Amino acid sequence: MKINTLYFGEVEVKEEELLTFEKGIPGFNKEKNFVLLDIPENPTFQVMQSIETEELAFVVTNPYLFYNNYEFDLDQTTIELLEVEKPEDVLVKTIVTMQSPFESSTLNLQAPVVCNIKNKKAKQLVLNNSPYMTRHPLSVESEAKVHASANKKNR
Repeated sequence: MKINTLYFGEVEVKEEELLTFEKGIPGFNKEKNFVLLDIPENPTFQVMQSIETEELAFVVTNPYLFYNNYEFDLDQTTIELLEVEKPEDVLVKTIVTMQSPFESSTLNLQAPVVCNIKNKKAKQLVLNNSPYMTRHPLSVESEAKVHASANKKNR
């Protein structure tokens, strides 16, 4: 099927590549179907594009590339909703909030996108009562600068 995208114009996607968000995603409850599109010459990031709304696309990444200690538990409701049988069937992505300069961009670790790679069912989780925020620096080095800056302001 052909879809119109925000960043790549018209592209061909296969039905089996579609991620299905049964309940939509927070803020976009009517948007149920997305596809992950690779960004040419940049394997670190992808675009999660709505197949219904051309203007709705999120840059996403594997959070473990930036925070290898990132962890959270899937609740039983999510496991059942996504029909997860084994941990290795779970793909985790986080939404990137793009900034200029790029080094100021952040990851939303508080609301990861979780996908069952076997059946392509997906959900954006909101991790309440977690140590994660909606705006984590892209790199630990950036995070150290943020903390140093905050410490200077608090003196």
